[in-house]
Amino acid sequence: MLELSAAEQVARLRRGEVQPSEVMAATLARIAAVNGAVNAIVSLRDADELMAEARALDGVEPRGPLHGLPVALKDLVEVKGIRTTYGSPLFADHVPGADDLVAARLRAAGAILIGKTNTPEWGHGSHSFNPVFGVTRNPYDLSRTAGGSSGGAAAALATRMVALADGSDMMGSLRNPAAFCNVYGFRPSYGLVPGMAQGDTFLATMATEGPMARTVEDVALMLEVLSGPNPEVPFGRAGSAFSQTLDIDLRGKRIGWLGDWGGAYGCEAGILDLCEAGLQVFADQGARIEPVAPPFPAEKLWQAWLTIRAMLNAGDKQAMYADPVKRAQLKPETQWEIEQGQKVTAAEFHAASVIRSRWYARVARLFTDYDALVMPSAQVWPFPADWRWPQMIEGRAMDTYHRWMEVVIPVSLAGLPSLNVPVGFGPQGLPMGMQLFGAYGSDAKVLAMGQQYHRATDWPGQKPPQISG
Repeated sequence: MLELSAAEQVARLRRGEVQPSEVMAATLARIAAVNGAVNAIVSLRDADELMAEARALDGVEPRGPLHGLPVALKDLVEVKGIRTTYGSPLFADHVPGADDLVAARLRAAGAILIGKTNTPEWGHGSHSFNPVFGVTRNPYDLSRTAGGSSGGAAAALATRMVALADGSDMMGSLRNPAAFCNVYGFRPSYGLVPGMAQGDTFLATMATEGPMARTVEDVALMLEVLSGPNPEVPFGRAGSAFSQTLDIDLRGKRIGWLGDWGGAYGCEAGILDLCEAGLQVFADQGARIEPVAPPFPAEKLWQAWLTIRAMLNAGDKQAMYADPVKRAQLKPETQWEIEQGQKVTAAEFHAASVIRSRWYARVARLFTDYDALVMPSAQVWPFPADWRWPQMIEGRAMDTYHRWMEVVIPVSLAGLPSLNVPVGFGPQGLPMGMQLFGAYGSDAKVLAMGQQYHRATDWPGQKPPQISG
């Protein structure tokens, strides 16, 4: 049952061929068998409580598109009655009294919220470890990282503990772990999946929630549930029947290959080769693949990114940093972010915003020539789980804790829709993926292109991790 996609599971639930309690029992058994190895699901609710909630749905009229489906939410999302820690010892015992919008929409769609998925402290960094729950391990090699900050979600999907999971993405936080764990992760156009009024501001337009799954159809199904404006949050976008518009003819579509941005985004050996093999899948279906020269200075994008991100982090966590006792419990990377942000002047922030705006205009012009652009989703293979972050890429020292993730920021700065598609495995048996991204608002088109790729490859189904249970 758990090998089935979410779409297939909910279809069987809707037809009464299987009951929610049966799916829940299988889910709990799977978690018991494999979660100890990967540490992806945290704050799991009491099994008797979950079974009682599932039994209450047995035989009843489906109340939503995800009726009776178990779902775990990232530990940055507040869920009523479920411990939500943000991976921080400061919130180790925090139990919210209300749902965030993502949790509320999933609950309203009939999903059963079973617990949380692990994340790095405050979501900072693409390696899911924290002092509350420890490290999440890659299901394809337990000595390696699952990525982050949605690493718990990606590992839970790969190991079939859940069929759907949410991720959040500012700096590749659902694209990178999806690549590391051989699943799909979709960062929607900014505004398509809104946040809560107290969390989203007019300035904070680089981070968004998005769906993760083992099939593109499942990604589209979850996006239908999560999308649609929140009247209290700016820049909202209307949702769509994404799962009903996945059929597309790739003949004549133009896909631009940005590669490593002319060497600016150095990649470990073998990554670009796998991505180019993935591009051939599109070519085999009639798409035209064309190399694209670096369309904007990478260093300008990086400096704009550092400035805006640091300022937002400083503002968001200033009160905690100001308290010496709480500051001592913030991870060093978070303290660094806040300290950098405190130094940002109004002139520097304005200059960074100008660069961001110019990049948005430049990439918009690119999409008059191309239906989609492609880059790797990560610059390194899944690295040892006992590292905090990679210090070096192909002989080049990383000057910040997140410089090794630089390849994801062009998409984030422009708020573009981007789908990680798995591209296979390297010589050590480790997964990789590439970003397929389109113009702002072209979410349905990106997903439809990804669907044709999935039909031709199905890497998640073709090569699941070999963990007993």
